[in-house]
Amino acid sequence: MGNHRAERAPRRRTSATTLVSTPVTPVTGKRRAATPPRRSPLRLPSLPLVAGVAVLAVSAGGAVTASGAGVSALAPTGSSVEARASVGAAAGQALARRGEVVSRSETREAGEDTDPQLVALAEKQKAERDAKLTQMRKDAEKQAVKIKENKWVLPLDNYQITAVFGQYGLWANYHTGLDFNGNTGDPIHAIANGTVTFTGYDGAYGNKTAVVLDDGTEIWYCHQTTIYVSVGERVNGGETIGTVGATGNVTGSHLHLEVRPGGGGPVDPFQAFVEHGIVP
Repeated sequence: MGNHRAERAPRRRTSATTLVSTPVTPVTGKRRAATPPRRSPLRLPSLPLVAGVAVLAVSAGGAVTASGAGVSALAPTGSSVEARASVGAAAGQALARRGEVVSRSETREAGEDTDPQLVALAEKQKAERDAKLTQMRKDAEKQAVKIKENKWVLPLDNYQITAVFGQYGLWANYHTGLDFNGNTGDPIHAIANGTVTFTGYDGAYGNKTAVVLDDGTEIWYCHQTTIYVSVGERVNGGETIGTVGATGNVTGSHLHLEVRPGGGGPVDPFQAFVEHGIVP
């Protein structure tokens, strides 16, 4: 066989750096087991937030099913259907507890939602009340004027009562008036407002003036010296209509005054004065 070089197996190259495995020495004692990561449980939002979520869901067009006192569930639009149902139920309960919410627009004017029939009825009642009050006021004013007009005054400033109604003595039957003793020429005052219906001489009454008061009562002023008024003239209470005298059937100067309601027979002048608030 010729010179034949035996083939060598190729040599493996080794890295200059030889990695030497170091055996791991076990640690003595108890070994803590690795803790697996915790999964966060489902947390429900607070009550105000739940209500807000429900309102936003309704506004966005989400399907909300009404049931009983509140909202039972939200329509499933994705995953976690049970969580959404819980949120919907809580939101329904919150809204139910809250009660009805009434909104008021900033542009709403006062009284725009008032019932027109109620307004009309209130206005009618007010008008009727005002009319009644006006009538009562007018009636009161008329009565006040009437009282003032019918308020009697004494016919003489200074006097003495010398004869009363119903006496017997110098007269043919009985005395029909009230005698106020006075001096000749003393002024005679109309005892109340009225209209003169007679002036002149009248037999035993001497110079007489007859005045019909506003209530129809006729007053006779007799035995005058002078007469200052004429028939048809309007006189007021306290106005001087003549003077004291001694004309007619008399024994001295005085004023004989008679009161005849409605122009009829004479009545007691003293009582008539008292009834009108004056004691002669």
